Amino acid sequence: MAAEKNDAAFTVPGLALKNGHRVAEILQGRLHALNDLQLTLKHAHWNVVGPGFIGVHEMLDPQIETVRAMVDVVAERIATLGVSPEGTPGALVAARTWDDYALGRASTLEHLAALDLVYDGVVTDHRAAIETVGELDPVSEDMLIGQVAELELFQWFMRSFLTTVDGDLSHAGATRETVAAARVSGAQKAPAPTKGAAKKGAAKKAKKK
Repeated sequence: MAAEKNDAAFTVPGLALKNGHRVAEILQGRLHALNDLQLTLKHAHWNVVGPGFIGVHEMLDPQIETVRAMVDVVAERIATLGVSPEGTPGALVAARTWDDYALGRASTLEHLAALDLVYDGVVTDHRAAIETVGELDPVSEDMLIGQVAELELFQWFMRSFLTTVDGDLSHAGATRETVAAARVSGAQKAPAPTKGAAKKGAAKKAKKK
C-alpha cells in the first residue's frame, strides 16, 4: 500500500505554489533515480570479482556515500518546497522507467562497463531536470548542478578503467548493461588464431630452423 501523500498549502517564499510543487515533482524523479543508483552501486560493490577487485571495491564506497547524501539533500528540498518526498521501495519500483541492474557476480571491467551505462542514464536525466527546473527555481537548479558535477567525476573514474590508449571506450555503442559487459569481457581475451594463421606461424618457425 502506497503511503498517503499530502502536499502542503505553501512553498518557499518568492515562488508560486504551482511552480514550487512542479519543481518538487521533478525532484521526486531525481530522488528515485539517486536511491536506485546508491543501491545499484552497493550491489556492484558486493559482487565485483577478479583482477583489480580491491581497487574497484574500495572506489565504489565513497561514491555510494556521496550519492546517499544526495538522496537526503533532494528529499529535504522536496519537503522544503511543501511536498511529501516518497522514499519507499514500492514508490520507487512503481515510478521508475528503467529495469533492475542486470549483473550479479562479474569481473571488475564487466561491472564498470555496466555501471557506466547506469551513470549515463542518471546524468542525462539530471541534466534534463536542470533545464526545466532552472526556469522555475534557481536554488533547486544549483543543487542539481552540483550533483551532476560529482556524478560526472565518478563516471570519469570508471571510464578510466575502460578507455583504450586511443581514447575510445571499450564498450562503445552498447545500450544494454549485459552487452557492455560482454564487450569488455571479450576485449580481455585474445582472439584464437585461425587455421591459416596457425599454418603461417608454423611455416615461419620452420624457415628459421
